[in-house]
Amino acid sequence: MASDSGSKKDEKESPTDIKGLLGDTVKKVFTAGVSAAFMSEEGLKSYLSELKLPKEALNLLIQGANKSKDEITQRVTKEVVGIIQKIDFVKEFSKFAETHKFKISAEIDIIKKDSKDTKTDEA
Repeated sequence: MASDSGSKKDEKESPTDIKGLLGDTVKKVFTAGVSAAFMSEEGLKSYLSELKLPKEALNLLIQGANKSKDEITQRVTKEVVGIIQKIDFVKEFSKFAETHKFKISAEIDIIKKDSKDTKTDEA
């Protein structure tokens, strides 16, 4: 009898275990998708290989991650270029120069040439 109640309990827990496993898999895939922009392709492959996904699904996820990475890079580049183009460097340097002093130090040594060097230069 005890084994019968145990098997019934196992049957009840099986759907929960599958849901838990599926939930963990979805979490890992989502995490991989979010962090893919910061991972190399090899790192992403090794991370996703733990999930034991079909090869087609794995390739699809990697392609999506690469596409997302490229889009993020393009957007960030566009934003940075836009910000840099808005900066008036002459105006900013003028503001800087108004509030700062410039000190330039130089050292000049004058050395007499050897007499051998002078003869070869004259020849």
